[in-house]
Amino acid sequence: MSVEIEKIRNVPLFADLADEQLAAIGDKLEARPAHPGEHLSSEGGTGYFFFVIGTGGAECTRNGEVLAEFGPGDFFGEAAIFRTRRRTATVTATTDSTVYAMFGADFAKLAADIPVLHERIEAALDERLPREDAS
Repeated sequence: MSVEIEKIRNVPLFADLADEQLAAIGDKLEARPAHPGEHLSSEGGTGYFFFVIGTGGAECTRNGEVLAEFGPGDFFGEAAIFRTRRRTATVTATTDSTVYAMFGADFAKLAADIPVLHERIEAALDERLPREDAS
């Protein structure tokens, strides 16, 4: 079931996108409940979905170390879709939450079709997971 564009319009990743673009994104998102302690992604696991926090919060950890606290509008899961085959961190709900999930192939296609979205994802990836030196 899709997510209404009004629920994602203020997500910074989607800022300033046209209603048509937001509708295309919303059509591919599915709202899912999450409860405190629930793992939304697990470090080392396969990554088939991209997530946006709709309501509530989550904690991002790697090797047991807290890397970030996520709240409404924050996103995760992009690294496993665009750069690696495995999840680079564990994300655990810290409160009752709603997350919006999108199948990775759908997300990759939308990012290809919406250049500004692709640029924003690449910028986030560069900040979160710098590219390894290819030399």
